[in-house]
Amino acid sequence: MKYPDAIVIGAGIVGASCAWALARAGVGVQVIESGTTGGGATAGGMGHLVVMDDSEAEFALTRYSRARWLELANEMPDACEFRRFGTIWVAADEEELDAVRRKHAWYGERDVATEILDSRALAEAEPNLRSGLAGGLLVPDDAVIYAPAAARWLLERALAKGAVLTNGEVVKLEGSGARLASGDTFACGTVIVANGCAAMQLFADLPMRPRKGHLAISERYPGFVNHQLIELGYLKSAHGAAAESVAFNAQPRPTGQILLGSSRQFDDTAGVDNLILSRMLGRAVEYMPDLRQLAVIRVWTGFRAATPDRLPLIGPYEADDFLLATGHEGLGITTSLATGELIASMVTGSLAPLAPDAFLPARYALERAHA
Repeated sequence: MKYPDAIVIGAGIVGASCAWALARAGVGVQVIESGTTGGGATAGGMGHLVVMDDSEAEFALTRYSRARWLELANEMPDACEFRRFGTIWVAADEEELDAVRRKHAWYGERDVATEILDSRALAEAEPNLRSGLAGGLLVPDDAVIYAPAAARWLLERALAKGAVLTNGEVVKLEGSGARLASGDTFACGTVIVANGCAAMQLFADLPMRPRKGHLAISERYPGFVNHQLIELGYLKSAHGAAAESVAFNAQPRPTGQILLGSSRQFDDTAGVDNLILSRMLGRAVEYMPDLRQLAVIRVWTGFRAATPDRLPLIGPYEADDFLLATGHEGLGITTSLATGELIASMVTGSLAPLAPDAFLPARYALERAHA
């Protein structure tokens, strides 16, 4: 039997990106997925391709990966629903508008295009926002995709270059390989664990927690929302330590539907939390009052793997034969392409596309050693 050079566990958008990057580099890849390609956290995300500035490391990872998505835009099939809608960070008052100005300057120093919108310009760009908002920051190159279809497309590209897909649940990592629930085993040179929260079942001491999020999608109302709209307070709710939070986050879909978020809670129970959902939709109505007249046709939840420092785990864990590609929480769709390239550089020894140090799992081992 010919053994693959690498096993990728998980065929969500991060696993598919890893498989594609490895296959492009000439690595023999075996992908193992326990469910549906593009399911799990991938299906539970909004598909927002966004540059974020919570830290220099997060900025570097998101900027590089967004640039790679923009490069691929013309190659993606229609099913991926790529659209460069742009993001508007909405400032509710003058204090938040001051934060917009700082954000604009910070991005400008790093060559990311943004535009400050005053109250009138914001109302012209998004007439259905409530009156009286102070303004916003437009990031025109941010985009959206339908992430499950994008994951399938990336995996198909990997398969076209020789990768192999197997359906099964990995229950144990042993030696330099993986054992499935069926009893089948796969041996290889390197195992890449890219299955989100499920990685905690393989490594019990991972510094991660599942963070649950709700999404709701409406009937078709073309033109009701024109950009990805996010309240500026989202950054506090998304990255704060609070057990539960909601924020206004609305995305226009190419179908004319409106995708609404966002909520976050440290909760590992499946199903919709009606109280959190009510708070999330209520927050959306605060920013867009006419939303209350629209029909929501589906609500669902997803679990995102969250780390204490809000940065993903990309690199060796416990042994050089095991590489992690997880812990992205709400940014896995954006950063999947950069993650795949980082993993490929570690497997092949090639030059990394950006410095990996901030994402290495070893940072937590060092913290424990210094405790």
